[in-house]
Amino acid sequence: MNSKIEKVLEFDKIRAQLAEYATSEKGKQMIKELPIEVEEKAIQNKIEETADGVELLRLKQGIPIPRLKDISFALKRLELEAGLNGRELSDILRVLTTTHEVERFFEKVEEEEIALKRVPRLVEKLESIPEVTKELEASIREDGYVLDSASPNLHGIRVGIQKTEQEIRRQMDQYLTGKNAQYLSDTIITIRNDRYVLPVKAEYKSVFGGTVHDQSGTGQTLFMEPQAVVNLNNKLREYQVQEKREVERILWELSQKLMPYTNSLHQNHYVLARLDVVNAKALYANEINATEPIIDRQNHVALWKAWHPLLDREKAVSNDIILGEEYQAIVITGPNTGGKTILLKTVGVIQLMAQMGLYIPAGENSRVGIFTEIFADIGDEQSIEQNLSTFSSHMSNIVSILKQINDKSLLLIDEIGSGTDPQEGSSLAIAILDYIASKQSYVIASTHYPELKAYGYDRPKTINASMEFDGDTLQPTYQLLLGIPGRSNAFDISKRLGLPSIIIDQARGLLSEEDQDLNAMISDLEQKRRRAQRDADKMRHQLELSTQLLEDLQKETEQFKANKARLLEEAKERANSLIEQSKDDADKILSEIRELQLRSKQTTVKEHEMIEKKTALTDLKHEQALKKNKVLRKVKAKKALQVGQSVEVLSFGQRGTLVEKVSDEEWVVQMGIIKMKIAIEDLAPIAETQEAKQQVIVKSARSSHVSSELDLRGKRYEEAMKDLELYLDAAILANYPRVTIIHGRGTGAIQQGVHKVLRSHRSVASFEFAPMNTGGNGATIVTFK
Repeated sequence: MNSKIEKVLEFDKIRAQLAEYATSEKGKQMIKELPIEVEEKAIQNKIEETADGVELLRLKQGIPIPRLKDISFALKRLELEAGLNGRELSDILRVLTTTHEVERFFEKVEEEEIALKRVPRLVEKLESIPEVTKELEASIREDGYVLDSASPNLHGIRVGIQKTEQEIRRQMDQYLTGKNAQYLSDTIITIRNDRYVLPVKAEYKSVFGGTVHDQSGTGQTLFMEPQAVVNLNNKLREYQVQEKREVERILWELSQKLMPYTNSLHQNHYVLARLDVVNAKALYANEINATEPIIDRQNHVALWKAWHPLLDREKAVSNDIILGEEYQAIVITGPNTGGKTILLKTVGVIQLMAQMGLYIPAGENSRVGIFTEIFADIGDEQSIEQNLSTFSSHMSNIVSILKQINDKSLLLIDEIGSGTDPQEGSSLAIAILDYIASKQSYVIASTHYPELKAYGYDRPKTINASMEFDGDTLQPTYQLLLGIPGRSNAFDISKRLGLPSIIIDQARGLLSEEDQDLNAMISDLEQKRRRAQRDADKMRHQLELSTQLLEDLQKETEQFKANKARLLEEAKERANSLIEQSKDDADKILSEIRELQLRSKQTTVKEHEMIEKKTALTDLKHEQALKKNKVLRKVKAKKALQVGQSVEVLSFGQRGTLVEKVSDEEWVVQMGIIKMKIAIEDLAPIAETQEAKQQVIVKSARSSHVSSELDLRGKRYEEAMKDLELYLDAAILANYPRVTIIHGRGTGAIQQGVHKVLRSHRSVASFEFAPMNTGGNGATIVTFK
């Protein structure tokens, strides 16, 4: 792909926007060098990488790549067996720890069975070096400082430094107080030449003795090292020299341990940068609301609702652009300032984005081609140095382009043939377009020459187009009209601006009859197109409504069938249970009757005994009816629930009192000192005569219906706080050790309210934000006492 096309289309701005979403220096550099692919497989692989990134961003908030420095130079030094400084070792340590974190991240992704296509193959190339990583972590701080734990010797030296400094300060402090203070310019201890000194007035130099290390600009203050601390400063200096040597030894030793792993470090650095690029592409796609393009090997381009990514999405006009199936050339005619140039750039930029593996700023199911070359002649490239006119400059560029085109080329030409005599320019434009067609190249060209308005009707695989102009507002709408050539609006604009009608009529008369018929035809086509568009929009809206209604009906039907099958199964089970119970009771009574009959042979059966057994058989039927009546009575009783009424909470086996009706589906119930919001189907009214017989049964968390998470997102503040308090009581009753409160980020009001309630709750032991991969600061984990 020629490098000039990116400059003409300002594609460097797209790269710059994309690079802002990368966190590593290597990743940012990679984005600047990402190639425009020309092979189908390479393009598809890059797009699949982006698709993986988008999926991970949606489900896992993206790949955890922190800010990483470029360690390429440090690795080259290791390859030359040179030692590294603390900062370089710290940067390498950051890469090693990130490697471990990314491996763990993708292990969880695999456990969760998130479907990915390309990224796992990249992750497989990462190599952990746990032994060296552990030693570096114990030796190097993030800023490159060598830790005391790097070696026992270093620890001992630094303890000596600390004690010596304390002794020096103790000695020096004695000079800051008492009679010696009068000889000082200021009662402070400072450092000169790495030695502790005092600011002594010049005339009292002999009072302190010792060594002068510096003086003030006026010479009135001398920075002296008193004789009493000279030996201590010497001792401190010795310690400092020992510390420096020990640090250098440790850095060299750590560098040597890294040298055998330079290839692995290069590989890890490269893979992490690639993953960073994947993350950046996903974040950029999310930011501009881009979609995954479909790669069409036949170069059938179909961009739906496409817009230029550098424009404000809220203000940019979207267009449907089709090229390559029925026609390979689009000729856009009409006056200037209608949006022709930005349309050409939009097509070129979107095609470059897709071939670089990015999602594109267009609607779902948009298709892009595979072009080995994209050429553009857009803008005024007049060269003063080469003494070329605007026409010559454009023509030189086109001549160069025409030498390179083939059937896999896309040309974007703005104002073709402009800058010279209109008759010659239009003829030249037609000839150039015919030559491009002979090469079977794809072209979108704009022009204001009226002679090209009929070009699309006369040439195969060519279509006319124009940018819509609103005659009422006298403003362009920037909408592309395929199949309709542009027409001049000069007469309409002049008339609305107040030009006398006699002048306009005379001007119309000067037009040829053919030109007037052509303008009339174009105007008629525009009106018909608007009517067709309105009808299409209306039908599309009706189709969407019908589709939605059909989907809703299908869902309700499926739900009805599922509920019907479930209810029938439950009814069968209940009926079978009743039948078995009735059978057992009947067998028992019949057995007793037989015993009575056997006894009757020996003795007389009393009449009341036979009556009791007959009554028992009759009662079997009454029991079933009674059960049915109990169900009906329970439903009626639930409908008649009232504040203050005693109820049983079925899921907890607890007795409670109704406090407040929240809705037709829920009540607030007081159970001892705890208030909870309970669904009405979980409540059973308790008759006053039964209250004394109730037993308290505490169920475990498994048998309750309390979730271990509470989601407060989308709720008003007062409602959220009320639900939180009720939920905490329920969670405590369910014996949960910890729960998760999901409050989201938003304005932070709900989060602050949640933390305020948790701080004051007597049963809360602690709370903290959830880990980044489970919600981060959008959720809080609560641990109970």
